[in-house]
Amino acid sequence: MSPSAQPTENGNVVDDVGFVPNPNPTITGPWTVDKVLETIPTGKPAEGTSSPVGYFHLLERLKTTKREGWRRFGIDRGESISDHMYRMSMMSMLAPPNLAARLDMPKCMKMCLIHDMAESIVGDITPVDDVAKPEKSRREATTMDYITQRLLGKVDGGKVGLELRAIWQEYEDSKTLDSLYVHDIDKMELLVQMMEYEKRGKGKLDLGEFAYVKTKIVLDEVKAWAEEIMKEREEFWAGQAHVDGEAGVEGGVAPDKRAKQDAYYTKQ
Repeated sequence: MSPSAQPTENGNVVDDVGFVPNPNPTITGPWTVDKVLETIPTGKPAEGTSSPVGYFHLLERLKTTKREGWRRFGIDRGESISDHMYRMSMMSMLAPPNLAARLDMPKCMKMCLIHDMAESIVGDITPVDDVAKPEKSRREATTMDYITQRLLGKVDGGKVGLELRAIWQEYEDSKTLDSLYVHDIDKMELLVQMMEYEKRGKGKLDLGEFAYVKTKIVLDEVKAWAEEIMKEREEFWAGQAHVDGEAGVEGGVAPDKRAKQDAYYTKQ
């Protein structure tokens, strides 16, 4: 198919087959994995088999689900969830030597590729979506149980599923150096993407509210990278009025939005 061609059905252009909309607005009543599975146009992945093919199909949703935070600013053809996780994994390999010596680097790379896997079913829940942190965590945990037990529980005796679940849980618990590093890389990747979108917007796209995440970076080595990005951003705006999410309300972020950011990034 040529790049300009569009799929048709009976002569009519069909919906964008390369995009998965956020499933949450269509769910009524308590949110469950099975309710979302009923909405998947390609059908439910095969469960309870010794084959990982059903899991392979589920992973496609990470390729076709866009990161919702950017879509609020009109960036409809922006990065997908898997785009984000892939660059995170590549970035994680560049830990400064003094930090890298203390990290389990292969596990960190896996963690980067696993940490948002639940969004294949849950969707990308952002700070302004009014989903309470405990509810977000519940949805993601039950989704990871679905993936690792119902899809992968009989694949190679469930070994891979158990490993995926354990690495995801380590990330969620945020107690180990590996998990703290990956959390920081998650935020660093967002800052880099913010800067790239703003540059392509040529001064007409202000994404400064996302700079808030810099305040949540823990490790000094990643803080140094973030400082470099923020310096690059100030040079880009060159005195023009722009939002500084790092400064919060004083930087131009609405109070209600700042409160939602705080709630979203608070560990519970």
